[in-house]
Amino acid sequence: MPAPVVISGDALMPELLDRLRLEGVEGDFRTFPDTEPIPALQSIIQSPPELIVLERLFAATPRGAALINRIKTDPALGGCEVRVVSHSGDYARVVVTPSQSAAPALAGAAGGHGHAADGAPAETPPSMDWHGTRRAARHAVRPGIEMQFDGNPAMVVDLSPFGAQVVSPTVLRPNQKVRISLPSDDFVMRFRGTVVWAQFELTQVPQYRAGIEFTDADARAVELFCKKNKQ
Repeated sequence: MPAPVVISGDALMPELLDRLRLEGVEGDFRTFPDTEPIPALQSIIQSPPELIVLERLFAATPRGAALINRIKTDPALGGCEVRVVSHSGDYARVVVTPSQSAAPALAGAAGGHGHAADGAPAETPPSMDWHGTRRAARHAVRPGIEMQFDGNPAMVVDLSPFGAQVVSPTVLRPNQKVRISLPSDDFVMRFRGTVVWAQFELTQVPQYRAGIEFTDADARAVELFCKKNKQ
């Protein structure tokens, strides 16, 4: 049986392993620092264990929550149990059971995404803007369409005259104000916007998926851009 996987900050790892042994978890452990969630995920996928343990402080971070969600929504990891455990011994909770792990994948869905204090992903709401309804239909755009936020590139997933869903390698946070550049054939559209929701995704290259509301875009120009570049 593959050894349990334990993910924690380096300084907290010894105490956490001692805690697990006291609780009767036997055998060797595959340990990973909380700065390396992708190698940990690769190890889990290659050799799924019965037990995965996340130290509570890591589980409460966006990367910890993304890892939990990735495990929870992967049918291939249906036999894994995920526990969030405090190194100090004052907290332990099972956040993913084997039956939960077989749930349909939710990763990458558009919409707001929250996380409980212990790192467990909150229920994913429908794909809506921050008012609960869209002001205009979104157009899925062809691959390779890029816009910039404060000079940092992001790939556009879908677009409307009033907003967009994007995937960014740089951090985007809810309520963040951004300066936006959207290159067209003849000129670069420049306007402002606000990050309405943002979700960290644990992929091969960690990224942020976000919903952006435009503040002062030329709606007609963006609509023409959508029609020209829709998928």
